[in-house]
Amino acid sequence: MVLLAACQRAPYPAYTRLPRVEKECKQLSQQVLELLPRQKRTHAAQQEATWLAETAFKASASIARYNRPLFVNWLNNRTVNTRYHWRHRGLCWHYQHDLYRELRRRPLRYYRLGCCVRDRGTGSEHHVVYIQANYGNNPEVVLLDAWMWNGRLQTELTSDGRKWKDDPASAKFLAEVYPEGHRKPLEHWAMVRRGTKYNDYVSSDAPGARDSRQWRYMQEQMKRGMKQRKGNPVDY
Repeated sequence: MVLLAACQRAPYPAYTRLPRVEKECKQLSQQVLELLPRQKRTHAAQQEATWLAETAFKASASIARYNRPLFVNWLNNRTVNTRYHWRHRGLCWHYQHDLYRELRRRPLRYYRLGCCVRDRGTGSEHHVVYIQANYGNNPEVVLLDAWMWNGRLQTELTSDGRKWKDDPASAKFLAEVYPEGHRKPLEHWAMVRRGTKYNDYVSSDAPGARDSRQWRYMQEQMKRGMKQRKGNPVDY
């Protein structure tokens, strides 16, 4: 059953309107709200928590549709990491960057976004986004994983700093690329692969990025997407 679930294609557009998914979204909203001290759980905080939950579910599905995941994730990773450039996107940190981008479209007052990694340096490391309260000393975070089930958002409430390691450098980099309230389109990538080596990535804003095939492909995709959406940066 796990293998079959991992083999699924990206969610279809109406996926987030399924009763089961809507229920999961409400549960996530409540989990996010409960990260706050009780006295901070105001109506405005509830609205922010709801927006984060709904955007996380919708954006995860949309990101996957754009990336067009291929069968099981490990096989998809192989096609991305090949020197032949069979696929441009699909690694877990691609999904992390993209989900962070979508959750920065609105300034946050009650929460902050972060990045964390599991099993770093083992060859099996995994990168996700997290939400944490801006108030109090609550060590708990809600993890958001858009990659594991190909755009079907997986969440986890945890405070286990042994398993998941905070990655402030990635969060700082992404926050600079995607300031709060930005309008960069769904097709924008924070990093592009510069050469043929699978790990030769640079910031898409770096001077050397413009010489890469991925940077040119990204530009074409952004222009096409914005035209199709009539100037709207997203499709959800």
